[in-house]
Parts: sequence; C-alpha cells; structure tokens
Amino acid sequence: MSGRDGPVLIEDEARERPGPAEAPPVPDAVDEGRPSGQAMQTLAALASRRRSRLASWFWRLLVALVAFAVSVWAWQALNALILQNEVLGLIALVLLGAFLLVCLAIAIQEVAALSRLARLDHLHREAEAARAAQDLTAARRVGDRLLALYAPRDELRWGRDRFAERRGDVFDADALFDLAEAELLAPLDAAARREVEAAARQVATVTALVPLALADVAAALGANLRMIRRIAEIYGGRGGTLEAWRLTRAVLTHLVATGALAVGDDLIGSIGGGHMLTKVSRRFGEGVVNGALTARVGIAAMEVCRPLPFHGQRRPRVTSLLQRALTGLFPGAT
Repeated sequence: MSGRDGPVLIEDEARERPGPAEAPPVPDAVDEGRPSGQAMQTLAALASRRRSRLASWFWRLLVALVAFAVSVWAWQALNALILQNEVLGLIALVLLGAFLLVCLAIAIQEVAALSRLARLDHLHREAEAARAAQDLTAARRVGDRLLALYAPRDELRWGRDRFAERRGDVFDADALFDLAEAELLAPLDAAARREVEAAARQVATVTALVPLALADVAAALGANLRMIRRIAEIYGGRGGTLEAWRLTRAVLTHLVATGALAVGDDLIGSIGGGHMLTKVSRRFGEGVVNGALTARVGIAAMEVCRPLPFHGQRRPRVTSLLQRALTGLFPGAT
C-alpha cells in the first residue's frame, strides 16, 4: 500500500483531445493534384506586373546609350573604310542606308498598327454610347465608318452590299447594330474563333507532351501573342509587334483584375474531364486547363478588338471553343 493519505487525483486526458468537430479536415487528394494552369498563370503574372518608373527610365536610357554608341562606331568605321577603299566604303554606305530605310519602314508600320488599334477602340466606344442613348443618327455614323473600315476587304463584299441595302429600312439603333453584326462581323467572328481554337490546341498540346521546364510558358506566350495579333488583324487592325504586346498586356491585366484567369471548380467542370484527366496524367490535365485559359484570353481579345460589342451575335463560350479545339486530342476532353 502507498504511504500517502487522502484521495488520488486522476486527470481525464480525453478532455484535452480535440473532438471530431475540431479536427483538421482531411486533405483532398483530387484537389491536391488538380491542374492549375501554371503556364498561363505565370504568363499572366509576368504580363500584368506593374513596371517601375525607375526601371522604365533605366531601360530607355540604356537603349539610347547603346544606340548612340553603335551609331558613333558605325560612322567612324564607315569613314575609315571610305578613306581606305572608296569602293568598299560606298558599298557599306549603301547597305547602311538600306538598313536604315528598313528600320524606318518598321517604325512606320508599328505606328500605323497602333493608330489602327486606337481607331477600332474609338469606334467601339462610339457604338456603346450610341446604343446606350438609342441615338439612331450616331448609330448610322458608326455604320458608315464600319463600311469605310471594311471597304478594302473583298471577302466582306457580299456583307457590305447587304448591309448598305438594308440599313435604310431600319429605324432603331439596336436593330441597326444587330444588322451590322449579322452582315459584317459574323464572318470575322468565325475566323477569330478559329484562331482561338488553334491557339488553345497548341498550348494544350505543348503543355501535355513537352516535359521541359518553362517550355509551356514559352509556348503559351508565343501562341497568345500570335493569337491576339491575328484577332486584331481579322477585325481591322494592322500586324505589329508593339500592337500585339500592348494588346496582350491590356487583355491579361484586365483578366487578372477581374479574376477571370483564376482556375476554379466552374472551369474544371466546364471542360468536362479535368478531374478524370488528372487521374490519368497531371500533364494532360494541365494541358486542358492551359488551353481553357488561352480560350478565355482569346475571347477577351475578341471583345477588345471587335468594333461593336457583342449583342445580336452570341458571345463565344470557353466550353464550346475548347471542345472543338481538343476534339480527339485528349481522351475525355470533350
């Protein structure tokens, strides 16, 4: 027997243990392996990142300094070559002049592309204002500008004639814009959707089949730049590198700000097979989600470049675009 007198206190350890309601949730293995579209998320983060004003001035001054140094070196080399051998100096002078002319032509093309893009944006805002105010006169002015914009396009000749023939019978701004969408923009919408489907297919394929690091990011960048550039050209823009990059930044910044590039259950469910593809191969699941996010970028680019907002014609949906793009490419992607 124990030599201690008095009661013995036995602590109840069960009280210190957490109950079922306080226990942490069991991690979902499916959610942990769910595709996240990492390539498109990385691309969006890079493109939408705010540039520091100090960094911008650093790069501007660096480019100016390098251009100045190269110009001085080229001038000195050309003078020395002329003094040494007049014939070779003249040949170098002609080549330098041709190079400068090509650079000038590229600069003029880029300025024209940006001007054309600004024209489309102005036309889009005018159409929105005319529709909101139900101003038939302003709507007819927008229609005239649309006809002038697409006058050089031979593939739209039939649509232009139909629109010019029937617009006089329309006495409502909404009906006039719907007629313009049906006759002028419907063929352009179909061509833009094909570009979006091709870009989504390319991004999905590279992501699924190429295991190299950052290869999917490079593929997504190239495909999205090319897609946005082609969409701008389809709706009346000019093919320019600065134009495409500016559009890409604007579209991705808008999508990131609105949360449209966030991968949620709605996106996984809309592509019908995201969870099943994840069980088969995570790379296939990533490919499908990256393709879906590319389709979202393409739809946003269509809305930005289109001279009229979607109203009479149905706005494209990610589900239908991705189904057509990936039909037969991945099992269970349709």
